[in-house]
Amino acid sequence: MIAGVMLGPSLFGLIAPDFQQWLFPKLPIITAVGLKIPNPSMSILYAISQIGLVIYMFLIGLEFNTKLLKDHIKSASLLSAAGIITPFILGAIASFWFYHNGDFFQPKVTAWSAALYLGASMTITAFPMLARILYERGLAQTRFGTLALGAASVDDGVAWCLLAIVLASVKNSLSIAILAIGGGICYVLFAIFLGQPLLKAFTRMTKREGVNRQTLTLMLIILMFCAWFTDVTGIYAIFGAFVLGAVTPRGEFAQQIRQYTEFLTTSFLLPIFFVFSGLNTQIGLVNTPTLWGVTLLIIAMPTAVNYAILGKGVACMLAAKLAGENWRESATIGALMNARGLMELIILNIGLEQGIITPTLFTIMVIMAVITTLMASPLIAFLLHGTIYEKSST
Repeated sequence: MIAGVMLGPSLFGLIAPDFQQWLFPKLPIITAVGLKIPNPSMSILYAISQIGLVIYMFLIGLEFNTKLLKDHIKSASLLSAAGIITPFILGAIASFWFYHNGDFFQPKVTAWSAALYLGASMTITAFPMLARILYERGLAQTRFGTLALGAASVDDGVAWCLLAIVLASVKNSLSIAILAIGGGICYVLFAIFLGQPLLKAFTRMTKREGVNRQTLTLMLIILMFCAWFTDVTGIYAIFGAFVLGAVTPRGEFAQQIRQYTEFLTTSFLLPIFFVFSGLNTQIGLVNTPTLWGVTLLIIAMPTAVNYAILGKGVACMLAAKLAGENWRESATIGALMNARGLMELIILNIGLEQGIITPTLFTIMVIMAVITTLMASPLIAFLLHGTIYEKSST
């Protein structure tokens, strides 16, 4: 992410703008007949990054302990509710101030659409980063790791449904919201009740001859189709990949799939996703003393960032404590759920591209996302210091 920001317009673009544009061209290509097409260089980089993210979230789904989640469904539901309701309400309240005080939303957006959008953006969790932290520390299959993953996946699913409702409101099309919510529910039900039994055929094939080239190819085709389906419905591709991984039978088949795909994904494909996201980050959006003053004021006062911390992190920490976790594990869950990361950047970019928010609010919310994300890793390292979880991760 840092490498992408440095190679993007925020640093490299200031030093050598022409060379940076040549190396990472964002302007479309104009054909002889005047047709504009996306630049193939960035399109290819984007496609590779999305493939890496989809495969990685599938691997995270394979690590997801569904049995442990079933055993603690009440705790996960309580944690998820805290991660949704509290930040959504606080974000919606903040939106009314934004809506009536400054140029933060586009004129076509109503006050209630603004409230839904900002509430959704405050509800979102940095699910890929959360999963990455838990996975690298060997905590993905622990009790509190499973609770955090389960709650974060539900939170992000709800946030994407809220975003679909906002887009439907802005475009005056109810079908967008119906497609996202209905398609997502149908996909999950199909994956659990029909997909899971069908996937057991891979387990029988593995027992006979192991995972060969044909089996691996077929599984990757199924994975890409699931990611495509959830992306078309409007929920996002990683949701389909994660659910597929979660319902895939465990055992030798899952272990061999992980063995064949993990190294390439985590060492090459996934980093491209972070670099690509960094290339699209423009710190220069805050380019006047007035904007910097407003941003610093919002960070210091109980609005965007403080709402994010109090509404998400503290609420989830208290919910985890009520669910039976000790204070240290509860605080760790709160720190994990508080991070916004790239999922926040995705929802903000959609809001900007679809004409919901202005670049001013976009920049302020990006700064909030960066701060809450940067807080996560040091807090988790501090909270787990000297515990059995620190020993297991090393």
